Amino acid sequence: MLLSKSCRYALRAMIFVASQEPNGRPYLPINRVSDALNIPFHFLTKVLQQLTHDGLLVSIRGPAGGVALSRPAEEISVADIVVSIEGPALFHACVLGLEGCGNRIPCPLHDYWVEERERMRIDFETTSLRNLSENQDRIKHRLMDPEDPDANLDPDRVVGRKAKARAKPASAAS
Repeated sequence: MLLSKSCRYALRAMIFVASQEPNGRPYLPINRVSDALNIPFHFLTKVLQQLTHDGLLVSIRGPAGGVALSRPAEEISVADIVVSIEGPALFHACVLGLEGCGNRIPCPLHDYWVEERERMRIDFETTSLRNLSENQDRIKHRLMDPEDPDANLDPDRVVGRKAKARAKPASAAS
């Protein structure tokens, strides 16, 4: 996979936060993001800390706390998020990870990767978080963990495994 798990989680979380903004609450609780997207809470916390450190999110502690976008969704690009988590090397490094790969001493994939890498960089820089968060119905069921067999059963509810477990009634005694 080209993007790390941390980066994929960051993109999913940022799209989710952007899609929730019109719902009135200024800060979205991290556990709600974690539950809705089936992302382990502690892993997500580390990812969100990096995004906050890089100025893409703002966070506040306490009962009314959580995370929010630091600026309007149309001003945050996919490239901003990817570079925050992966660093800028994704748009400059050899796809095979070989040191010294370049135009003078190319790896076997260099000529193909240079074109694709540039196309990807342009697409990521010109695609805003707003572009990705506009379709609420698609977001509600596609940001969940694709390996969760229950993820697409009810597209009208964004509920993760933990929230489902809390909602299950206790079994009756026999």
